[in-house]
Amino acid sequence: MKHVLFEKRNDAEFSKTLNQRVNDYFSSTNHNRFGGKRMVIKTVFMLSLFFVPLVILSTGIVSSVGLVFALYICSGLGMAGVGMGVMHDAIHGSYSKNPTVNRWVGYTMNLIGANANVWKIQHNVLHHTYTNIDQEDDDINAPFFLRFSPNAKRYWIHRFQHLYIWFFYGLSTFSWITLKDYVKATRYRKMGFFPKKGQYSKLLMKITAWKLLYYSYALILPLLMIQLPVWIIVAAFLSMHFVTGIVISIVFQTAHILSSTSFPQANEKGIIEREWIKHQMATTSDYAPKSRVFSWLIGGLNFQVEHHLFPNICHIHYNKLAKIVSQTAKEFKIPYLVKGTFFSALWDHILMLRQLGRAN
Repeated sequence: MKHVLFEKRNDAEFSKTLNQRVNDYFSSTNHNRFGGKRMVIKTVFMLSLFFVPLVILSTGIVSSVGLVFALYICSGLGMAGVGMGVMHDAIHGSYSKNPTVNRWVGYTMNLIGANANVWKIQHNVLHHTYTNIDQEDDDINAPFFLRFSPNAKRYWIHRFQHLYIWFFYGLSTFSWITLKDYVKATRYRKMGFFPKKGQYSKLLMKITAWKLLYYSYALILPLLMIQLPVWIIVAAFLSMHFVTGIVISIVFQTAHILSSTSFPQANEKGIIEREWIKHQMATTSDYAPKSRVFSWLIGGLNFQVEHHLFPNICHIHYNKLAKIVSQTAKEFKIPYLVKGTFFSALWDHILMLRQLGRAN
């Protein structure tokens, strides 16, 4: 598959200045670009939040329907935390300076039912390179009943997507643990991502093995141990994924699908008429920059601009880098998109979904 290209211009002073200032920040503070002890603490917390409720459920000591749902939902919040604040940095290579540590911590993606290798292509390669470009960015390549780009085909049903989108957001991680990894792996093979002989078949076997492990401790053991009707356990398990899906979806989507973000199209030569770094600035928005607790909980993804410009830097540094990026963008008269609160970003996202459903 041939991808679009970005225009290369001689006016790259913004990029050079920004990178120099970020380098100077790390030099002057003696901080490294990775996570260190702070990320270890977060990893232990999020993995505990995910696994401890499942361990309790698997002992069979829980007999209350309400407690079963509460424990599964608690585990769902931990699952979201692992996804946003642990595996995300690891797969980007910013968790640790040791690639082996990053690889093993990245497997936490597999522990929550998805696949790190498939995610790396979808997220690191396609989303981060071709942000908000229709047919290139897999985060906006949605099923026909959802429209995330003004460049995508509009159907009549999209008029109501701002109302029904939440149901599908809630199903997103359940889709991941069932069919999505297989569908994406097949698509990426056709795009040329698994060229070596046997690479694709080995990936499918690994995907299946990890999913069997996940289902064993997340669903099968509780089904065997808890003395309650099967449908209750299954419903609680689904509620866990619904909570995770909602949380992850709104955190990621409110950074890109807004009225203020751009959705560029390539010209007739297949070129985006903007440098890559300026493309990222135009298609990405920060939100809630002053909320430190919220930022900790969602893995610094409220600083999405900084993350897209410096994905190889751990998210614990983004609040400091945001000041550098904002000031440099102001000096070079480049728009720096930011919403003051998460809820203002979420409301803008809802309005944008409504607009996408009503206009070509």
